[in-house]
Amino acid sequence: MRTRTLLTIVLAATLGAGAMTVQAADLAYAPLYTKAPVVDACNPWMIRLRVLGVVPDVGGTSVNVAGVPLLSSPHSALSISDQVIPELDISYFFTRNIAAELILGVTTHHIIGTGTLNGLDIGKASLLPPTLTLQYHFTDFGAFKPYVGAGINYTVFFNQSAANTPFAGLVVTDLRISNQVAPAVQFGFDYMLDPHWGLNFDVKKLWLRPSYSALANNTIPVFGHANMDPWLVSGGIAYKF
Repeated sequence: MRTRTLLTIVLAATLGAGAMTVQAADLAYAPLYTKAPVVDACNPWMIRLRVLGVVPDVGGTSVNVAGVPLLSSPHSALSISDQVIPELDISYFFTRNIAAELILGVTTHHIIGTGTLNGLDIGKASLLPPTLTLQYHFTDFGAFKPYVGAGINYTVFFNQSAANTPFAGLVVTDLRISNQVAPAVQFGFDYMLDPHWGLNFDVKKLWLRPSYSALANNTIPVFGHANMDPWLVSGGIAYKF
């Protein structure tokens, strides 16, 4: 009986020592650290498709008609039509808060005289106003993500055409509007419906004041600065890649 008990004790001690040896070996070869789980990087690209309203603010526009003071400023000015167009913007996020945005769209505006030139059809022009802004996005409001930005606009005028329509003995011909660089500021927000899709509302202000020239009756120079200073008000959908 004593012999059997002694054998049991020896066997248990042997197995326990073997287990401790295996555990020690495992610890000896165990890695010193465990890698953190991989976190998907935030894709930096975002696009928005919006309906854009262009609302010129033409206060201070100058009109100079050579040799005819009564037709010059401050008696006369210009009115530039509003316009609504589809617009695409592309944004790139450098961080979750800092992004650059480029907007693309083409508008066509009708220009008529006001004041002593009231009713005079000047003509129309198309313009391409790419605008690049640097933005700060606030990310502490959940799905609601407001932002502010500032940047630069370069407007290219093309398809410029004078009306060639007689009015009070005047006909405007040879309309020319210069391309122009303008500062821009903006504010807006995205409201994300899920990680990819969202709604967007955006307002920009441009200080766009191109110079222009034309001829009245093919001989009288007409020139000045068109203080367009448009508001760009837009809303649409956003997609975050």
